[in-house]
Amino acid sequence: MAARTHSVGVLVFDGMKMLDLSGPAEVFSEANRYGAHYRLSVVSVGGQAVHTSIGLRVPADGDARAGTAYDTVLVVGGDVLPESPVDPGLSAAARALADRAGRVASVCTGAFVLGAAGLLEGKRATTHWQHTTALARRCPSTRVEPDAIFVKDGTTYTSAGVTAGIDLALALVEHDHGPDLARQVARALVVHMQRAGGQSQFSASLQGPAPQTPVLRMVQDAVQADPTADHSLDALAARVRVSPRHLTRMFRAELDTTPGRYVELIRFDLAKALLDAGHNATQAAALSGFPSYESLRRAFARHLGLSPTRYQHRFATTTPASRDREKPGVKVPQEAEGEGT
Repeated sequence: MAARTHSVGVLVFDGMKMLDLSGPAEVFSEANRYGAHYRLSVVSVGGQAVHTSIGLRVPADGDARAGTAYDTVLVVGGDVLPESPVDPGLSAAARALADRAGRVASVCTGAFVLGAAGLLEGKRATTHWQHTTALARRCPSTRVEPDAIFVKDGTTYTSAGVTAGIDLALALVEHDHGPDLARQVARALVVHMQRAGGQSQFSASLQGPAPQTPVLRMVQDAVQADPTADHSLDALAARVRVSPRHLTRMFRAELDTTPGRYVELIRFDLAKALLDAGHNATQAAALSGFPSYESLRRAFARHLGLSPTRYQHRFATTTPASRDREKPGVKVPQEAEGEGT
């Protein structure tokens, strides 16, 4: 049987981010090639064409105030939204569209429009990590989750920075048509489907302040260039011609970590990417520089509360599973781990 037509109304405005529109639109369009039937309409207040943040003109299919009902309403973001109050006409249009829709979603700073429309009251939400504090300040009853790719609360979805709109759209497709079709879309667009809503917006190795000291920048560059090399404390100290004790003090003072823990984070990020690409846990450990599978398992337990294979299986879907975390230190049998998919 042919899929039922699912109408998506995308609310745009002057200064919007182009990728907030084009990313999800490509996902829905690609899904139609595999049996879905999404119909996209671009709407604006007054039905006028809008100009994006890169200067391109985007025509509108209709007026957001026309009373049309959509199955999904998607609100794009823009740099202006966190910097100034949301235009009352825009927030009123978002509210009216949401009242007639089956579900409402925002990409990046589009969450500020939902917040201004009262659509996030008492709910969980996220936005671009640079603006989560501002969103929490404007929406005091909203529980803002600064480290999520996207958040689903009932029929309301919010997502993080621009490319997270693609993750969000894949999640909506999976909800509508199942993981198999969503995976086909992800493969066709050459994007990962593994970034579930519960995953971090940015890699662990990129969190925290950037080093100011040239010596630390040299160490970071060396580790990132070849994570599998010998990066013991003595080897790193010799590379930059300081004592191991002095290098450790510098790491603690500037980065609030140790050289060993920093190396582990870089290797951990690489191991996750290898698992996402289909390598099993034993292969990921060897290719990312971990001395053994067991050391990789311990790193995953520390940073995610999951074993490597459990991570690989869980994030083969877009569905968050944060309530089902494996307890750190609980070991999955090694023979099962080595057989990762």
